[in-house]
Amino acid sequence: MRLLVLGGTKFLGRAAVESALARGHEVTLFNRGETNPALFPEAEKLHGDRTDPGSRRLLEGREWDAVLDPSGYIPSVVRASAEALADATGHYLFVSSVSVYASLAEPVDEMFRCGDYLVQKRCPHLRADLERFGSVTDGVLECKVHHWRFELATGRCLTSDDDEHRLRTERISD
Repeated sequence: MRLLVLGGTKFLGRAAVESALARGHEVTLFNRGETNPALFPEAEKLHGDRTDPGSRRLLEGREWDAVLDPSGYIPSVVRASAEALADATGHYLFVSSVSVYASLAEPVDEMFRCGDYLVQKRCPHLRADLERFGSVTDGVLECKVHHWRFELATGRCLTSDDDEHRLRTERISD
C-alpha cells in the first residue's frame, strides 16, 4: 500500500508511520521537516507547509492508496488539503479530537447510552471512561477503575457525599 501521511513524526502520526513501515507499506511524509526530521529514513519525505498552496503543489500528479491526516487543526486548512488531494487518492482519513466540535465555548462532555439513561462518559472522580469501564447492577453504575458508584436515576455519588462528584444523567423516553 502506498500511504501519504501529513505530518507523521509525532503523536498518532508517528505511531501510524511506524506501523505502516513495519507492515512493509510504502510511506511518503509531507511535513515542514522541523519535528524529528531524522525519523523514518526509509520513508519518502516531501517538505512543505500545508497552509501554503505552493507547498501543496509538491503533491500534484502523485497517487496514493490512502492519505492519513492526523495533524490538522484548522478546518479550512484541512479542507484545502483534502481538496488538493481529492484526485490523488480514494481514501482520505482525517483524525481529529477537539476539532470535531462546533464550539468550545462550553466544556465538552460526551454522553453514552446506559440502559434507559444517557450518562456522561467520564467518571467525575478521576475521569475514567465509564462507557468502557463501567458496569450496572440494580440501577447503580460502578466505575471499575476506582470502584466509585453512582445512582443512575439521580446521578448521586454513593462513594462520596459531596455534590462535586455527581454524575450527569438524563432519562431517555422512547
